[in-house]
Amino acid sequence: MKKCVYLFFVLFSLTVSAQEKNAATQQLDLYNDTLKTLVKKLYSSKTDPEKQKWNQQLLAIFEQSLNKDNSFEYAYDSINDIARIMSPDKTFRIINWNVPKDDGTQEYFGFIQKKQIQIIKKGLFKKETIETMQLYPLIDKSAEIKNAENYVSDNKKWWGMLYYKIIIKKTKSNTYYTLLAWDGNDKVSSKKIIDVLTFDKNGTPHFGANIFNMDRLHQKRVIFEHATTCTMSLKYSQKKDSIIFDHLAPPEPQLEGQYQYYCPDLGCDGFGFKRGKWNYATDIIATNEKDERDKNYVNPLNTSPLRESNTLIKNEKKKKK
Repeated sequence: MKKCVYLFFVLFSLTVSAQEKNAATQQLDLYNDTLKTLVKKLYSSKTDPEKQKWNQQLLAIFEQSLNKDNSFEYAYDSINDIARIMSPDKTFRIINWNVPKDDGTQEYFGFIQKKQIQIIKKGLFKKETIETMQLYPLIDKSAEIKNAENYVSDNKKWWGMLYYKIIIKKTKSNTYYTLLAWDGNDKVSSKKIIDVLTFDKNGTPHFGANIFNMDRLHQKRVIFEHATTCTMSLKYSQKKDSIIFDHLAPPEPQLEGQYQYYCPDLGCDGFGFKRGKWNYATDIIATNEKDERDKNYVNPLNTSPLRESNTLIKNEKKKKK
């Protein structure tokens, strides 16, 4: 009899748990539907004030949704025009997007959603592990930043960009998340960026780190600027464990330093990670590699986000054919 009663309570608790989980998922589905509608309105808007209105609503609904239980596991994968990338160690993800402005520049928005593990001692030998979720809004302050290559900040003074890849590298003292990104700078030039994300002991994100050796320069991030009339490839090769990118050059020697004229030539350069640093190397032999995770990336090359499910890497390959 006792066994039957015990079994009843176990089954009852499992049923209640499943119902609660299902209710939470249904609530996130409702948020997701609202977000899809807001994204469509945002990118169909014709003026900056109209875009700003829909974007403020998008930010508010996303924040509400990402603060809900079980939201970290929720994919939001039906919103094709929003970049969503999970860290390789599954401890955080970045959700962000660009808003093209009337003057040809871009403004960036988003969130870092991070799992925070806290260990609480209970007596001499007992410990309790508590998992909480932290949400960090990304506040774009690009217009106020003078020297972006050496700029280090937290999420509240972020140099805005659109991320499409996370590469994890660990040293004895820190874990570095190297980020590949795009910035639709203005009407005449675009940028590709290698950024770095770290977290302090409180879980606060920080962008930029002194882990690049490039032509005797020790930058906090690497920025490539080129003409909007051409496309630059910047990607991570898992096989080579290297970041590989097109070499940029001006069409004429007298245009050196005028990056709005730079385009890829036939060369490829790269960074390899050794002794806690990304070390620069020239004339890398690049090969195309397939990555199943590519289907999760959002193509930021258009000033308005994708209407299709193509990836950044696939689109770049098509343009080069």
